[in-house]
Amino acid sequence: MLSAPDIASDIKKMTELSKEQSALLPIVEKAREYIDLIAEIADNKEMLSDSEMVDMAKEELKELEPKIPQIEDDLKGLLVPQDPNDDRNIFLEMRAGAGGDEAAIFVGNLFTAYTRYAELKGWNIEIMSTSDGDAGGYKEVIALIKGEKVYAYLKNEAGTHRVQRVPQTESQGRVHTSAITVAIMPEVDDVEIEINATDLKIDVMRSSGCGGQSVNTTDSAVRITHLPTGLVVTNQDQKSQHKNKDKAMKVLKARLFDLEMKEKMEKDGAARKEQVGTGDRSGRIRTYNYPQNRISDHRINLTLYRLNEILQAGTMDEIVEPLQAHYQAEKIKAAGL
Repeated sequence: MLSAPDIASDIKKMTELSKEQSALLPIVEKAREYIDLIAEIADNKEMLSDSEMVDMAKEELKELEPKIPQIEDDLKGLLVPQDPNDDRNIFLEMRAGAGGDEAAIFVGNLFTAYTRYAELKGWNIEIMSTSDGDAGGYKEVIALIKGEKVYAYLKNEAGTHRVQRVPQTESQGRVHTSAITVAIMPEVDDVEIEINATDLKIDVMRSSGCGGQSVNTTDSAVRITHLPTGLVVTNQDQKSQHKNKDKAMKVLKARLFDLEMKEKMEKDGAARKEQVGTGDRSGRIRTYNYPQNRISDHRINLTLYRLNEILQAGTMDEIVEPLQAHYQAEKIKAAGL
């Protein structure tokens, strides 16, 4: 009879093999499509010597031959090693930085845009924890987003986002610049990150802020400190101490996994900026300029004059897809394909 650890190990191995098979299937299908196309072109070229079939063969070749470059490009993209985290769910962590109340308000604006984008994609969002801004929005919000290839779509959102607009409290109509930070962390299974109980300091305290009378009269808030790394996660959104602890542990594991990825990439010599910086105006990846109705992504020199429409409708693919195409092309180039 298998012991519990062996069962867990077997399940993990089966899951890994299943993922490998799923990753190979698109390559196999595209390769078959390419082989079939080449064979069909060869057949039509043979028919060119037949006076009765030559016209039909020429028409077929006009339709078939232009398909070759696209399928070759598709194959190159599939053959480039994929990010092993692309199929994962994510924790979206957003924090207000420079700009005070205006930064917190924009965290709320951008979080709403991501929420609408998730709805368009058919993903599910579960808010893990929030810290409300004094004038609206959030000082910090953490959400779990579940769905197909969430990490693949949103991983490039990590970094410092800058917003330029006239605050509602500005009487002279001057444009202010604020900054927020976005972190994208893959969700991990319990078996992927092992945490020694002795490495944790767990504090239980009375919740503060909004949440109703019952929140403020029970010691339901939980703060978990991971002693070896100094990482701290606090959750007080639920009335249940157990639920708050469970959510805090999930976020802690995601942060530890993200830390492991960064350390591995540094050892491998890969350049990777910190996802959450100081929250100041430097190191920005994107600017949202409200007076000009403009979004500019500085990594790929993309500028769209549809800021209000994109954020209100959540049509983030207008930014996300060009980023994906850019980084995919960079990978193909680096692989020499």
